[in-house]
Amino acid sequence: MSEELLQETAAEAAISNTEETMADFEEHFDDANPWNLVASYKEKGTVLPVKVEGIVNGGAIAMVEGLRGFIPASRLSLSYIEDLETYLLKDIEVKVIEVDQASERLVLSAREILKEKEKKAMEEKIANVKIGSVVNGTVESLQNYGAFIRLEDGLSGLVHVSQISQKRVKSPKDVLNTGDEVKVKIIGLKDGKISLSMKALEEVKEEPVEKVNIPKSESIGTNLGELFKGIKLN
Repeated sequence: MSEELLQETAAEAAISNTEETMADFEEHFDDANPWNLVASYKEKGTVLPVKVEGIVNGGAIAMVEGLRGFIPASRLSLSYIEDLETYLLKDIEVKVIEVDQASERLVLSAREILKEKEKKAMEEKIANVKIGSVVNGTVESLQNYGAFIRLEDGLSGLVHVSQISQKRVKSPKDVLNTGDEVKVKIIGLKDGKISLSMKALEEVKEEPVEKVNIPKSESIGTNLGELFKGIKLN
């Protein structure tokens, strides 16, 4: 091979190596772009541990991959937060729910994670419910069809109007009030819904047995004799 041809081959190889190297660099540049990273977190639903580093109007601020993320107040908790300042420097878990690099907008949320944890905890509690057990509870609300009872472990169950008392109850409001402390028996569990009964705990009152005196045979004969006494037969 001539020296000129060798030089051309070496030059082509160098160019090829340079192109591959630049392509690799571009790929790494994309991976290192924090906006691409947070976008992938959103797509995968990645749970991110963050620290609340600031409180602003309507929410809180946390940093993700060096980017300033906004957590709306409604997405910090499952319930209303009276004082947002209580969350300052607090460690929480969030998911990315909105990414807009052009507007430099990154929105985070802890609510979805809290909902998942609450659901899992509720499923575990329901799994431990035992049919037939007797528990205490508080009347939570009254409906035409029954009363919802808040149990001691945070679960809720329904006492159907037909299960309130052995006596006929037209409306739960006739015998119960919101806030009443009651004792109930767990009688059913279906699709995560707990059926309760107050009636099952009432003592069954036995009806008094009426005593019937049967006359003796001689008394019957005498009575028949008395019955036909004075009757003349032709």
